[in-house]
Amino acid sequence: MKQLLLFSGFLLLTFSLTAQKNKALFNGKDLTGWAVHGTEKWYVDKGELVCESGPDKEYGYLSTNEKYKNFELTLQFKQEANGNSGVFFRSNIEGVKISGWQAEVAPLNAHTGGIYESYGRGWLIQPKPEDEQWLKPGEWNTYTIKVIKDEVTTWLNGHQMVYLKDEKMGQGEGFIALQIHAGGGIKVRWKKIRIKVIE
Repeated sequence: MKQLLLFSGFLLLTFSLTAQKNKALFNGKDLTGWAVHGTEKWYVDKGELVCESGPDKEYGYLSTNEKYKNFELTLQFKQEANGNSGVFFRSNIEGVKISGWQAEVAPLNAHTGGIYESYGRGWLIQPKPEDEQWLKPGEWNTYTIKVIKDEVTTWLNGHQMVYLKDEKMGQGEGFIALQIHAGGGIKVRWKKIRIKVIE
């Protein structure tokens, strides 16, 4: 009986630690845990996070309050209008000038899944032309971004888009952020944003 209780306690502790490391970043109700940068629109509608260009038509970002180094991030997005957006990681910001790395979210054939270094070297890697087809414009897409040390891998709807090993990126520190690209006319919905922290 004592052994059974000890084993049950171990399972409960293991489950608790796993739950702490694998969590939702978006609660489906409001922007708790996030910070808005810029004047573009970020709001919740029908349990979904929406980013939409505002009258200024400038860059806008929504960043996590916490910083994340090594993780696997999974989310779903749907491009309702111009879908030029992105998911930044290991990033920092002043005003709306963001530094770090972006896993691209873009219209068809504009390199969703590629990795772009903001205010740095620009495109580090883009998907192969034949892999651009995995984006489903106007529909829900599942996006996974795995970042461990100096490696990043992205998947779109179950298909690997890119793998990159980069020393500079490996030294990066910072938050995760969603982007609204400048120029106006952008509207993207997001949901099921979950992160698994990797020690």
